[in-house]
Amino acid sequence: MAKLYFHYSTMNAGKSTLLLQASYNYRERGMQTYLLTASIDGRAGQGRIASRIGITASADVFDRDSDLFVLLERRQRQGPVACVFVDESQFLTVPQVWQLARAVDDLELPVMCYGLRTDFRGELFPGSAALLALADEMREARTICFCGRKATMVVRQDEDGRALTEGDQVQIGGNETYVSLCRLHWREATGDRPAASSP
Repeated sequence: MAKLYFHYSTMNAGKSTLLLQASYNYRERGMQTYLLTASIDGRAGQGRIASRIGITASADVFDRDSDLFVLLERRQRQGPVACVFVDESQFLTVPQVWQLARAVDDLELPVMCYGLRTDFRGELFPGSAALLALADEMREARTICFCGRKATMVVRQDEDGRALTEGDQVQIGGNETYVSLCRLHWREATGDRPAASSP
């Protein structure tokens, strides 16, 4: 039975690596996959999913106006699809998450979404909130804070390394812009908690 999956984490947890590995596993067994990524994120080139460890794959792109049910229905008519993989799923709109859910239910297509759960302000992305509500299964990809605790938050930094607490929810960037932290150190970085004094 097809399911809608949401693999979520903070930055630099290896979401794209997991996606590309899972797609490879299907293809190695002769099954076709269909990859999608957000058009807004062109860091690896338009229509490319790239991992920090150097593996990449081509993908079709979606934007805010894409009807993903129609897109998946059209792709399915071209030949069997064993699984659909959606990278940068935090950029999905709420209607698009429902479109993916309909594709799972009505087209019997397994859909695996990979994305961030929260933004630099500690708030859910709309697409992630909808996936948390609608996904049949959720899995957390983990990374660590500099202190060794599990990182669950991310800060956006300016060019001097200072944490920003205001700005647009979406700003494309990588390690030069974002740092993953545990909640305690995110609170310290954003001024919600005084920094611990050194001994």
